[in-house]
Amino acid sequence: MTPDLTRLRSGACPCLSGDQYNDCCGRFHRGESDAPTAVQLMRSRYSAFVVLDPEYLLRTWHASTRPDSMDLDPDIQWRRLDILDTSSGGPLDSKGTVEFAAHYRHDGERGLQRELSRFVREGKRWFYVDGDVR
Repeated sequence: MTPDLTRLRSGACPCLSGDQYNDCCGRFHRGESDAPTAVQLMRSRYSAFVVLDPEYLLRTWHASTRPDSMDLDPDIQWRRLDILDTSSGGPLDSKGTVEFAAHYRHDGERGLQRELSRFVREGKRWFYVDGDVR
């Protein structure tokens, strides 16, 4: 089942911040600003999976580990993001980690992706480097 992207992009942000998508992760997706912390980058990357924005995912993936391209499965329904733990990753840090659990449904089955993700900041921009699936 393909998500209703117009509804997703005009409602509450999928990252569950409590803000509207356009005022939250949408501004990062549109390139109006960069996520100031590793956690905000993690949230915006999760939201990019929800709204099917592979260009943003590639743009925020560190060049040392970034794939050439990526396809997102429109049949995966991302339901909830839980931030479980963080280490560093603030506006003045150069690296950080974020452990998260992303809940989804696919073919009527519930699933969970849990990962400890690593991020680096170069200049004022945070990038996803890689992660260990838990």
